[in-house]
Amino acid sequence: MNTIWTLLEIPSVRLALLALLLGSVGLPIVGVFIVGLDIMPVRFAMMHVALLAIAIGLLTGLDPLLCALVLCGLTGGALTPLARRGTGLSGAMGLLMTLAVAAALLTLSISGVNANGAFELLWGSILATRPGDVAALAVLAVAVPLLYGLRRRDLALLLHDRELALCSGVAVERLTFLLLVTVAVAIAAAIRLTGALLVDALTLLPALAARRVGRSLPAMAGWSVAFGLVFNLGGFALALLFDLPPGPVLVLVGGVCTLLVHALPEALFHPIPERALTQ
Repeated sequence: MNTIWTLLEIPSVRLALLALLLGSVGLPIVGVFIVGLDIMPVRFAMMHVALLAIAIGLLTGLDPLLCALVLCGLTGGALTPLARRGTGLSGAMGLLMTLAVAAALLTLSISGVNANGAFELLWGSILATRPGDVAALAVLAVAVPLLYGLRRRDLALLLHDRELALCSGVAVERLTFLLLVTVAVAIAAAIRLTGALLVDALTLLPALAARRVGRSLPAMAGWSVAFGLVFNLGGFALALLFDLPPGPVLVLVGGVCTLLVHALPEALFHPIPERALTQ
């Protein structure tokens, strides 16, 4: 424990810890949106788009995070028409992922990024967190809970059943656009912490664990933040204690804890009734 406190005296470690705390507030709720909308392919495609955007930033000299936020936000908004049909996203996401990763690899090659730099993009470099990364996560930590609080009823209807939401007067197209942009921007903001391939540790894993425990959408949102804090802080502490790369450790801790939650007897929890999501 003394070792951890000693490491926390290092500015880069404190900045990384702050980024994780902020990410644990907004990003798990984004994971609830992903699970509720059943748009798993979207979050994976956004990882590749963010990777491409970072590569473009490295090639042009622009800020990589800004490039990722802008390109992911634009791509997320452009996907809205495809979300009208249940099968509209899957095929398009496969094409998008393939094109994005190919373009990213070509751009990285042209820009002359060395192997270590490319590795950091894929697996993350949380100790290289910059004030700009923290600022982006701070905005999400405020904006995502605010979005949930202001549109809770509409979100519950949309996440439960799109057709029911339409019949209830919800502006489904506009809300879907907002959610897709939020998901895309959130993934871009989390890239520095865990890398393009491990961002699920901050978004999806807490949401999957919360889905097992929560009985309603508010409960899922609350539990996702709680699990996010436990997973991320626990993983970060283990990484510091044993001098391990934080990104993979965060994913392993979150993944193992999620499996344990799902392995516990079902009688310990109250499974989420479908009607509860609309309350």
